[in-house]
This record gives sequence, C-alpha cells and structure tokens, in this order.
Amino acid sequence: MRKIAVIPARYKSSRFPGKPLVKISGVPMVIRVARIAEMALGKENTYIATDSLRIKNVVESFGYQVVMTSEQCLTGTDRVWELAKIIKADIYVNIQGDEPMLDYRDILKVAQAKEENYEYVTNGMCYLSPEEDPSNINIPKVLVNNYNELIYMSRLPIPGVKDLQSQEIIKYKKQVCIYGFSYDDLQRFGEMKEKAPYEKAEDIEILRFFDLKKSVLMVETSGSSLAVDVPSDVENVEKAILKLSTE
Repeated sequence: MRKIAVIPARYKSSRFPGKPLVKISGVPMVIRVARIAEMALGKENTYIATDSLRIKNVVESFGYQVVMTSEQCLTGTDRVWELAKIIKADIYVNIQGDEPMLDYRDILKVAQAKEENYEYVTNGMCYLSPEEDPSNINIPKVLVNNYNELIYMSRLPIPGVKDLQSQEIIKYKKQVCIYGFSYDDLQRFGEMKEKAPYEKAEDIEILRFFDLKKSVLMVETSGSSLAVDVPSDVENVEKAILKLSTE
C-alpha cells in the first residue's frame, strides 16, 4: 500500500495567524513537522497542503512538495481531501503542522494501524503529562472503550467525575493529531461540505465521522507530543527541544 504524509498548513489561523511559519529554535514549524514525516515515510511521500503562497515558497525552499488548496476548506482534513483528488494513495496520513515534537515512529504506528484496520479511521492518543491541565480547552481529551474505539472527544475534561475521590484515579488521555485515512474516508468527510453539530461546537474535526457512521480507532502513541496552539506555547516547545538535545 502506498502511504503518504500530508501536512495541512493554513496561514490565516484565528488564534495564531502565520503559525506554520513561526520559527521553533530557528526553523519554521511546518518544516520541523515535515522533517519528522520524512523520517517516517520518505521525502518523496511527504506533502504540504496549503492555501498560502508564503507557506508554499518557504516549503519549496526546503525542497518539500506542495499542493495548493482552496481558502474555503473548513478543516485540515477537508484540505487533505482536496489534495487526495490530485495525489493518489492507499493511506493518507494527516499530520497536524503544529506538533513539532512528534516521534516519527508514532506516524508509522498510526499508518500501520490503518493498514491493519482499514475499515476504521485511525488517530493518535496519549496520556496527559503531569504539567498539562485537563481543563485546558486547547487540549482535546479522548474517551475510548476497552477496544480503543473512540466514544467521544471533547475540550472539556472527560470522563466527567462525580466526586473528588474519583477524580484522583482518572488518567486523562489527549488527542495526538496524526490520522490515518483512506480515499473513501476523505471523500465522505469532504463531500459533507459542512461541519457536524458536535464538531462545530467542540471545534474537533474528527467528530464529523460520527455523523458519517464511521468508527475511529485510537492508537496509543509515545507521549512525545507537545502542540503549539497559541504564541505562548512556542517558548515551552523550545525549552522541551533544548532539554531533549542535552539529555
């Protein structure tokens, strides 16, 4: 099966305009993510999907492939669907461009899970670190059953707890934004052409698959993920990268 990595990159982010090009320890963030994707699937199978000429120019200057998409894409996955209509593959690994600390082996793991469970959409997850607050709305929390099938995902802490004693034993999990899609998955998602109600309320795109009767298999990843959601996250990521380089 041909597997390709696709990094959706939008310049006009409402919370952090120009985020893909912000420099993390001197390197544009989208390039950091592209290098991780390259380690997993090869540079020839790594694509950036963007609607921004500024992003296109930077990405091409580093030798990566770019597919221009429209400005009307509702989500990153809609952007991957536009690319899929041009670039053919068996598995499209959608890698969010604001996670510059991903482990390339997690990309392989999510892709392999898709290959072995082709009827599912696959998505990464890991436990929150002690430094992360479950009530932080920038972190989508994950609820799964015993088979790691997604029950729900929310920006609120889930599962909810009735008393403080219960809260002490809960280990929250968060989404890691690596997804495994087939062409059919993307087509069904993209042709819906509007956000599902829960997707819109939570601002979590994978929830659209619930309305498409498509099951999502969550895949345990290494826990190396640390996303850049707002400008203040940049310093935290740079510190984490520096710490890793000195260990």
